[in-house]
Order: sequence, then C-alpha cells, then structure tokens
Amino acid sequence: MRILKNLVPVLFLAAGGVAQTPPVQTAIPAPAPMPMLRAQYKWGYAGADGQGKGTLNVLLDPASGKAVMELQGLGERLMLLEGNRADGYRVQIPRRNIDASAPTLAAVPLPFLPQVGSVDALYRLLAEGAGAGVKVTKRDRSGPVKLEYQGSDDRGREVMVWLARTRWEPAGHEIQ
Repeated sequence: MRILKNLVPVLFLAAGGVAQTPPVQTAIPAPAPMPMLRAQYKWGYAGADGQGKGTLNVLLDPASGKAVMELQGLGERLMLLEGNRADGYRVQIPRRNIDASAPTLAAVPLPFLPQVGSVDALYRLLAEGAGAGVKVTKRDRSGPVKLEYQGSDDRGREVMVWLARTRWEPAGHEIQ
C-alpha cells in the first residue's frame, strides 16, 4: 500500500500531469547587528617622520555610527577622534595643529590606519582584519590579536603600523 501511495504521483507526472508542489520560501536571515565595541591596543609606528609606540583606545557603536579613538604615546595624547553618523566627526592631532571636522568618517584623516568609509568598516578592520594594506599576524577565538598595516599616511608617505590587542570587550561579552 505504501509503495502505491508513492507510485501514484510519479505515474501522474509521467503521464504529462502537472504536480502541485508548494513554493519553497527561503528566508535570508538579516545579518546580526554588530555590538558596541571597546578595545585597547599597543601600537608601534615607523614612517618618514620617525617612529613611536603607545596605546590606542577605541569605542565603536555601529548602530549609531559613534566612534571615539584616542592615540597616546610619549606620555601625551597624540590624536583624538570622536563623533557619530548624525553629527559628523572631529579629529584633533595637537602635534600637527590639526583640529578638523567632517560629516563622514571617510573625510577624516586617520594618520595611522587606512582610510575607512564608516564605523562599520573600522569595526571590520579591528574585528576581522579587513582593510587595504592590513595583515593579520595572530588570531584567537575573538578575532585578530596582532595586525600590521603597510600603506600611506595622510600626506602620502609610506608608513608601517603594528597593533597588538590588549583588551577586547564587545557589548554582551566578557572582557578578554
């Protein structure tokens, strides 16, 4: 009896009938929103204007486009970037007498990282190592631990930057 139940639809199709099959709907899940991220890195820099090392503190909220980055070295603040998607971004680099604002992150000169177009792209750079001239040299289960960037600074001169993650705290995760 069971064979007959399975055979009837096959015979019907073979005879030229059209089988009614329900349409298959494949729902493409929306990508999970990126959580807020707090991170800290040790950095090293080598370029035409010298070399240095210090600490980079990062706070990113992709939902609002908020970014706060503070670069410290030689016992002083070398750069401060802050802003959000709605109000724009401001970068201060005291040693170069730069205090500039821009409506997008893409228009802000970042002296030590590749130019990124958005907070999402900066997030992917730090969380995945995705970016022009960026190479991941060490990973753990949370993502890149050590990154290298070889490219040009905002003046077009060749630079090499090393980042080593010392703290990684996505919202909803424990401090690592």
